[in-house]
Amino acid sequence: MAKSQKKKWSQDVTENSDAMDLKEGVFKSHDPKKIADALKHSAEASSRRKSSPFRSAMSMLNFYINRAGNQLDKKQENTLEEAKNELRKDFHRKPK
Repeated sequence: MAKSQKKKWSQDVTENSDAMDLKEGVFKSHDPKKIADALKHSAEASSRRKSSPFRSAMSMLNFYINRAGNQLDKKQENTLEEAKNELRKDFHRKPK
């Protein structure tokens, strides 16, 4: 494969993860509740995940935030961080 055609491992994980199937564009939303709800739904519906639905959903959200890094604008980064709290609420955990 030519260097320009080579996929990054993180792109491969995002596209082919065994953890759960995500609705396309879920992380592009500007509504933290919608992001959390979509992650929760995907995690609970997945039969391939290896840990609890909460851990799978939170891991996928953290993975996306970490991989996007400097590509995220501050507003979207704040939205994704707030989605973590919404996810905790959805799973009846204490928000941080």
